[in-house]
Amino acid sequence: MMKLLIVLVVVLGIIALAQLAKVYEGTRELRKNREEDISYADNRMNAFLLIVWMIVFFVSSAYLMIVYGKTLPESASEHGVAMDMLMDVNLWLITFVFFAVNALLFIFSAKYYYRRDRKAKFFPHDNRLELIWTVDPSVVLAFIIIYGLRTWNSMTGETSAEAIQVEVTSEQFKWFVRYPGADDVLGAVNVNMIDPGAQNLLGIITEENIAARLEKVDEDIAKEEAKIDTQAKVDLLPDSEVEAIEDKIYRLQRLKRRIMDIKNYDVNGISAWKAGEDDIIASPAELHLPVGVEVELNFRSKDVIHSAYMPHFRAQMNTVPGVPTRFKMTPTITTADMRAKLDDPNFNYLLLCNKICGVSHYNMKIPIIIETQEEYEQWLSTQKTFVAAEEPAESTEDNASEGEMEESEAESSEDVTAQVITNEN
Repeated sequence: MMKLLIVLVVVLGIIALAQLAKVYEGTRELRKNREEDISYADNRMNAFLLIVWMIVFFVSSAYLMIVYGKTLPESASEHGVAMDMLMDVNLWLITFVFFAVNALLFIFSAKYYYRRDRKAKFFPHDNRLELIWTVDPSVVLAFIIIYGLRTWNSMTGETSAEAIQVEVTSEQFKWFVRYPGADDVLGAVNVNMIDPGAQNLLGIITEENIAARLEKVDEDIAKEEAKIDTQAKVDLLPDSEVEAIEDKIYRLQRLKRRIMDIKNYDVNGISAWKAGEDDIIASPAELHLPVGVEVELNFRSKDVIHSAYMPHFRAQMNTVPGVPTRFKMTPTITTADMRAKLDDPNFNYLLLCNKICGVSHYNMKIPIIIETQEEYEQWLSTQKTFVAAEEPAESTEDNASEGEMEESEAESSEDVTAQVITNEN
């Protein structure tokens, strides 16, 4: 019943509007006025209402800017102060242009409303006006661009020798944080070395890992070839499935060649393959940083484009598959101090994904812990190194001597080196 009443009211309203339109048309024809003819009184009233609306519009805009203008939290990094200043300068320029342009729009519209006794002056061109509205915006835009580039370069420039190197890797829908070990050098990584079965989720390269990865690929190739040989004898596989297995074998062979093509290089006199052995992968996934120390954050992605966003540090950087990205920053407020400032014992800085990357994008975040140098070093000492994390538990039945194990590792290393050299030749 209620729905029927609503429909009736709507229908009657439409009919009433149609009838009013007809009445208006009829009275206009009786007065013998053209539709475009507007009286002097109406024009003057519209001009007055334009000024009234301009005042209401400006007062409302100013109120919203004052109440809601400051939306960012307190900056907790050195470059964040410069970033806030850049934003403030841009906002003040935009605000000035906003009020100036709208004031001219309303005032000119109100002042020069139509009057029968006044005729508008027409001129097709004015060099002075052309210069004003070409040069002035160009100068302002050049200032904004140069100022912005200087601020950006301060975030992405070279780091000092004392800066801490940290790598952050994104994957749907999680983050991995890797720190250098005692050698202060991050080891080499390669996407072809990623092996969930061996828990090498970041593709860190070591000589042992390459040998193990090649062995695993050879096993996979042998399994696929055995499928064809076994099934071909009894003629159970259709041609389409045989082609699919042959395609998989081809892709595994290509993967093997790419692994063998991985080159070693030195970083500060340390082999990049060797440097990865003592790397630390934070567990649980948290980004720990010492306060007052410069940090270089390096970003990678394992699948799609993500965006590492840290609002309290005024920092954001896309993580792009196959394209490493980076920026530097120096935290200035510890997590404990910010909790005290906000009177919130549960507060945590956050590293968020700010690029819609899939169904669980909203949940892709980890805490950032800013702490003193002593607390940072204490936490770091509790984390396992990559090789230690990868080593299986020792078996009581394993009677091999330490010397035999070292000899076996050396032979494995020589085999890998020989494979790489053979492939390069």
